Amino acid sequence: MEKLFIDGLPRQTRNGAIFQLLVEQGRLAQQRIGRIDVQGTFATVEVADGWSGRVARRIDGAQIGQRHIRAWRDATEQINDPHFDQMKRWLKLEADAEQAQFETDKRHSENSLQRLVIKEESIGLGGRSLVLLTPRNDQADLPWTNLGVGSPVLLSEEGSDSKTSWRGVITQLRTRQVEIALTHLPESTADRPQYRVDLSSDAIGRQRMERALMRVISAESNRLAELRDILLGRAAPMFGSTMPIASDIVANLNNAQHAAVTHALSAQDVAVIHGPPGTGKTTTLVAVIRAALRQGDRVLACAPSNLAVDNLCESLLAVGEPIVRLGHPARVTPQVQAHTLDALVEQHSDFRLARKLRREAAALLSEAGKFRRTRPEKGAKQALRQEADALFDEARQLEVNAVERVLDAATVVLATLTGLDSALIGQRQFDLCVIDEAGQSTEPATWIPVPRSRRLVLAGDHQQLPPTILSQQAEREGFGISLLERMMLRDSATVARRLDEQYRMHRDIMAFSSAEFYDDTLIAHAAVADHLLCDLDGVSADVLTTTPVTFIDTAGAGYDEEEEPDGQSRLNPQEAELVARKVSDLLNAGVAPEQIGIITPYSAQVRTLRMLLPETLEVNSVDGFQGREKECIVISLVRSNSKGDVGFLAETRRMNVALTRARRKLIVIGDSATVTADPFYARLIEHWEAIGAYHSVWEEWSA
Repeated sequence: MEKLFIDGLPRQTRNGAIFQLLVEQGRLAQQRIGRIDVQGTFATVEVADGWSGRVARRIDGAQIGQRHIRAWRDATEQINDPHFDQMKRWLKLEADAEQAQFETDKRHSENSLQRLVIKEESIGLGGRSLVLLTPRNDQADLPWTNLGVGSPVLLSEEGSDSKTSWRGVITQLRTRQVEIALTHLPESTADRPQYRVDLSSDAIGRQRMERALMRVISAESNRLAELRDILLGRAAPMFGSTMPIASDIVANLNNAQHAAVTHALSAQDVAVIHGPPGTGKTTTLVAVIRAALRQGDRVLACAPSNLAVDNLCESLLAVGEPIVRLGHPARVTPQVQAHTLDALVEQHSDFRLARKLRREAAALLSEAGKFRRTRPEKGAKQALRQEADALFDEARQLEVNAVERVLDAATVVLATLTGLDSALIGQRQFDLCVIDEAGQSTEPATWIPVPRSRRLVLAGDHQQLPPTILSQQAEREGFGISLLERMMLRDSATVARRLDEQYRMHRDIMAFSSAEFYDDTLIAHAAVADHLLCDLDGVSADVLTTTPVTFIDTAGAGYDEEEEPDGQSRLNPQEAELVARKVSDLLNAGVAPEQIGIITPYSAQVRTLRMLLPETLEVNSVDGFQGREKECIVISLVRSNSKGDVGFLAETRRMNVALTRARRKLIVIGDSATVTADPFYARLIEHWEAIGAYHSVWEEWSA
């Protein structure tokens, strides 16, 4: 028997519905159908040899209930591909590590909220159920938590024997209450039950990666098979001529950006735009998308994170391009919420009619449940319930119609890579797929949009943040190498164009990263090449504001690092106090709090600094500042030990990100005796000495 895969099924789909689909739409004789195994929204079906391919083509895109399914034959058993076998193995290692991390997080109170009661229930954006939870004593504050708006969570009842939980997303988090958007309201038989909220793992995203790999492996004699071979270097990418690009699209681009746009549009298969810090990668991508739209293309734009997707959304909206943003409204920025699929569907006439039918159905159910002194006619209540069910069915179909019409009209659809839901998008294909920040995505996630794309543009910088990997074994073996990085290492001269003029940093802030990571090719635009803090309105001139870079060396001062009590992170209290002193100097010079950012690679140091500094100042990890900038950045390196152990600092690409967030002023505080054990930091401090940026902490004491 051969295997057939079906994805995007409505939840609680029974085997009988799939059997009926195979017979009626797949035109498959009953005796050719073997075992049917349904796991959630995914099914594996055994069919007679020689039939899986044709049945898959017949039922792919068919509708079951209110969802469109995707179907494909399993060719993995006939194809031995070491590359994808390795990917599947790494995904399994990552899943195991994620589950272990999830179990550990559950034991840490910072990742959960407990002993909560439901204060209110309501309906929010997209028709989702909203529950507002507070401590049982509603005058009590919630404890400090790592959870935040947009966090995926599990809501469960405390003290219950039931294993039932409800997946949701935090939409509000305030001092005394938390609001969660759920697909279904929780049900309990207890009197005023207590609930807990736990950070949730991303099981759905992993499933979508696994299924994308299955589709890619199984592809034969089609566009997906061609793209697979080109992306893996088994076939050469092709480039052709381009149509003239409208002048309003490229008018404000520099030469390198213009060349990158032309290169991307000329790609018949795939192109890469390499965007070092501050070089206008988003501006360039927006120009690529707009030019493709003018040529009549439909565009799918993706990125690994919601923040990166929303950055693209806001840039497209700023130039007047209509968009449809897929994803939970609670996870997108306020500026983009009105352009989410949920919000656009709510404005559709079919959806408004569906809402009316739902109200009528709810009224019928209420009528059926009312107590009456006289016995109702036999079957009357059942008839009311049947009429309500029919109205609910009609409402659901109208909602599906509204979604279909919004997506059919969309010329640009944007989503995170793992947010692409086949049940929602169906068989829709796109002429161009743009993947931003592709260097931050694991390879399996990058494959998710490929099956629905004719051409690809990958944009990012493999010299900045790599993908986040939980499994140390998978990372050691190469899971942290993105598809973009593989292509850059293999064939950058052919597929890639690098942007070389940056619009963020003073030339002295830029210089080391340019030499270390970008072959010394970056150029500081004239508008930023020499700008300093003292050039800002209201900022006085002093030793900090009239120079672009300051390194304060704490070597020999006894600023020793410490482990957190649980050993999960590290902090350096004395270094944190010095950071606070330098920030105070900046504020006293007139630099505004919102113009200053403090970066440190350790979460324990983040917490330490937040206690020392005003709430108006942003303190975050390196990852938290990716893609962002401040007029002034202060970096606390933390590591100070006799072994020369640099820990997280050994990931120099993360340090590249930290060093390139500052526009006018970069201040770094660290122990040279420790960090120069790594050759990268030895070269960095030598560079700072050469430009007169080096200062000893002893100077601070004497001052």
